[in-house]
Amino acid sequence: MSDDNKRRDRIRTAWEAAWDRGEVNALDDILGVDYRRHGSAGAVQALDEFKASIVATRSAFPDLLTVIDDVVIEGDRAAIRWHSTGSHAHSFLGVPATKREVAVSGATFARFDGDHIVEEFVTWDPRTLLTALGIIAVGRDR
Repeated sequence: MSDDNKRRDRIRTAWEAAWDRGEVNALDDILGVDYRRHGSAGAVQALDEFKASIVATRSAFPDLLTVIDDVVIEGDRAAIRWHSTGSHAHSFLGVPATKREVAVSGATFARFDGDHIVEEFVTWDPRTLLTALGIIAVGRDR
């Protein structure tokens, strides 16, 4: 198996364990101790903060399922296209449970240092989530 295929498998295994089952310590296999995650709004998370955000998200969406659609690796870089679905069963970021089904998608761009990802840039449209939860309306006439 090539190094790129091994990296793909490690990404998929850790991602599934963390996002789908809440086993966030599985990320330690693929993310470095100095890991930094840059979000769409400019926020930067360290590894522990990232793990806590996954736990909080899974608490609000206990049936969360995140699927990796594509992983492209070139040198020390990886591009990961993904989509997630889940039911809003508990409060999330101050929003009471709506019981609505949500679907979001995005992309993560990662940089490896050796065998571990040390930096990620994540892009997704939070308006999709807010619209699905009924927090904002899109396309309504004024």
